[in-house]
Amino acid sequence: MTRDEVLALPVTVDVLTAGKAFGFSRNTTYELIKSGEFPVPVHPYGKGKRRVLTSELWDALGVRPDQGAAQG
Repeated sequence: MTRDEVLALPVTVDVLTAGKAFGFSRNTTYELIKSGEFPVPVHPYGKGKRRVLTSELWDALGVRPDQGAAQG
């Protein structure tokens, strides 16, 4: 994903979208979650669903919406 795509994400995203932002495959994403080594917290959301807060994803990736496009 590009920086602009990451910054355009909604408040929360599913784990596969978060994994894609890190460049992980589907299998790697689920393996890292299962082992507790996914780079951001994964929050339970509803029955059997998990979400990632986009602000935590931004922090882990080192991007913020208040950074000018020329900076990142």
